[in-house]
Amino acid sequence: MKFSHSQRLGSVLALFSLVLVFCDVLRVRALDNGLARTPTMGWLHWERFMCNLDCQEEPDSCISEQLFMQMADLMVSDGWKDVGYNYVCIDDCWMAPERDSKGRLQADPQRFPGGIQRLANYVHSKGLKLGIYADVGNKTCAGFPGSFGYYDIDAKTFADWGVDLLKFDGCYCDSINLLAKGYKHMSLALNKTGRSIVYSCEWPLYMWPLHQPNYKKIRQYCNHWRNFADIYDSWESIKQILAWTASNQDRIVNVAGPGGWNDPDMLVIGNFGLSWDQQVTQMALWAIMAAPLIMSNDLRQISPQAKALLQNKDVIAINQDPLGKQGYRLRKEKEVEVWERPLSNIAWAIALRNLKEIGGPLSYTTSLVSLGKGVACSPGCFITQLLPIKKDHGFYGWTSSFKTQINPTGTVLLKLEAISPN
Repeated sequence: MKFSHSQRLGSVLALFSLVLVFCDVLRVRALDNGLARTPTMGWLHWERFMCNLDCQEEPDSCISEQLFMQMADLMVSDGWKDVGYNYVCIDDCWMAPERDSKGRLQADPQRFPGGIQRLANYVHSKGLKLGIYADVGNKTCAGFPGSFGYYDIDAKTFADWGVDLLKFDGCYCDSINLLAKGYKHMSLALNKTGRSIVYSCEWPLYMWPLHQPNYKKIRQYCNHWRNFADIYDSWESIKQILAWTASNQDRIVNVAGPGGWNDPDMLVIGNFGLSWDQQVTQMALWAIMAAPLIMSNDLRQISPQAKALLQNKDVIAINQDPLGKQGYRLRKEKEVEVWERPLSNIAWAIALRNLKEIGGPLSYTTSLVSLGKGVACSPGCFITQLLPIKKDHGFYGWTSSFKTQINPTGTVLLKLEAISPN
């Protein structure tokens, strides 16, 4: 087969782009615990259930071992585990108000009568993993005992219980210096236990008001890290997270990769605050951003539509792509944002987001040569729409344009698979 000059040039650019991608992946050293080689997937109680301690009046929604056992059951029976969601995570408010006589954290005896070890055993019996929460400072954000001065004891306690993930918050820490030392200390303490425990940090979140975080250093200690304020069940919250991420992408995108990920916070799909198109946008952009997919919702009451979106295997495959490159906002126009992410096998994921919140679907056309550093469709590509519905668009040439319609506040997620020139 003969190729034109433009096709040969496109092939050379494709190879050059691939080399750059691999160089970026190798540039930053990650926490060497062998974990989170792809973004973590699971369920966390905080956004949906918060710090509900009233098990007498609200037994089905209080923070208790019953809640986590029920979620573990459903993650197996309803197909969540099968598509990759395998961490059942406890957030704040699980603790008793005081440590035990040996200085160890302990679960609230009324709400967790079997203790955390029994809960861990139950979760493990389902083929799942258990996550837990603690805080680098003197108290947790909800006022329970913090880990300051107890890092080694707490790490050993979590390992003895069979914990598989630690979310380590940053409330009630007296200084930036102590914050950094505490996050480093706990990382080393967890590794010293010999148990594989994913380390989820909020280190940069608590530095940003005063200092610009050193992400290369943070990546050496953490498997993922929060950068921005807690997510809420609202479209405004989603927009703020996306805006922050785009405006800071030059600082944060290249540091992400296998073993360490930027965490824009929980998936709130299946709750109350987002329209269908806004839920599609969150799922699509979290896949582009290579974000941990940690749901916070009620799996006992989730709608079939939200469940299908969260379990969409094509979108999860984008999120979990083994190349491990985080995507970024390519450009912002008056009414549309274009995001892209390089994937393995010289493929690209493209998200077209409608910024309008009024009117009907927006007709949008993009030049394919403008995508993926000019090589996403070189010398040609097959385009598949993954969201909001799956649709095969067929073959396009390098100099072609692609036209679609995007609902207000919605996103069209595409996968572009370039043809091989040989």
